[in-house]
Amino acid sequence: MNPNLSDLLTQTDRVMSGSNGWHADRESTRLSSDSVHVGVDLGTAYTVLVVLDENHQPIAGTYQFAQIVRDGLVVDFVGAVDLLRKMKSQVEERLGFSLKSAASGYPPGVPQAEVRATANVLFGAGLDCTGLIDEPTAANNVLQIKDGAIVDVGGGTTGIAVLKKGKVVYTADEPTGGTHFSLVIAGSMGSTFEEAEEMKKDPKEQTRLFPVIRPVMEKVGTIVRRHIAGRKVDRIYLVGGTCAYPGMDQVIHEVTGVETFLPGNPLFITPLGIAMNN
Repeated sequence: MNPNLSDLLTQTDRVMSGSNGWHADRESTRLSSDSVHVGVDLGTAYTVLVVLDENHQPIAGTYQFAQIVRDGLVVDFVGAVDLLRKMKSQVEERLGFSLKSAASGYPPGVPQAEVRATANVLFGAGLDCTGLIDEPTAANNVLQIKDGAIVDVGGGTTGIAVLKKGKVVYTADEPTGGTHFSLVIAGSMGSTFEEAEEMKKDPKEQTRLFPVIRPVMEKVGTIVRRHIAGRKVDRIYLVGGTCAYPGMDQVIHEVTGVETFLPGNPLFITPLGIAMNN
């Protein structure tokens, strides 16, 4: 496990909120587009852009809810390009210099044609795509675990990667994620999907909604249990924004019977790992 993980995620939270204290007029003489590492994560629910310095420390970034990807596939190419171009511009204004290149990621098992589509979104937004990495490997760039399972629960899918001696030896990806939470909430509350999304993220609503979405959490746990069966997994590491919902880690632990670890802000782990690949 990365001994600096907590500090890294705390700094990333500050960067994403714009409160990290980084000033372009002070630092731009030291940093440039050639000395930073940029990662773009085109998720089912959130698109994240993060910039790291030469020491892989976060210095700028932004993220936005957008339904441009479904189950790892880019379904709104024009919308994805427009969104990423806008996010790129926002981060460049904060940094004081242009971004030229970035790496991106993809879920396990996605067809190569769709992987190329992800690269083309970057090209369309004015970024050279200098690396494409599968999401579990990206997440482990940050976690640095040797043995166990990384479970990435995003908006649309649950990805599982089993690691032995630091290497990914098995991967799988199945539908079920945060979007399904929102659909269940909308159906139960008689609300729109957009209203359900906001309720899901509201800390004041989360305890009340927990019994409503617990069956979806249990389904995620069942998916994980099936894929790690017989693989001698002693610990599960959760990443992906959906895992931030209070109680998610306990449910996964209960269903799988395997010790489950939840980092500080699981939404940013994979984007950070993608940037480290740039």
